[in-house]
Amino acid sequence: MKRLALAALLAGLAAPALGATKTYQVTAPVVEVGDESITVQKGKEKWEIARNADTKLTGEVKKGDKVTIEYRMTATSIEVKPGKAAAKAK
Repeated sequence: MKRLALAALLAGLAAPALGATKTYQVTAPVVEVGDESITVQKGKEKWEIARNADTKLTGEVKKGDKVTIEYRMTATSIEVKPGKAAAKAK
């Protein structure tokens, strides 16, 4: 019973943190569509944005369609390197 209560508590604490992630948006024409990503061209830049089974899709998207994509940026890894101030202190 204690494990269940702990799991419920942790899930309750994690939910607001996930919802707090800022959402961004891009509107541009589609240049490529795949099962795991969609690529749009914004100006001269191509943006490849990952998608999965949880991605909400209204209609059938195809190359050339203008779409608006809402997305979030989440770090998958962070490597810390000493800054210039830390190097001078040694």
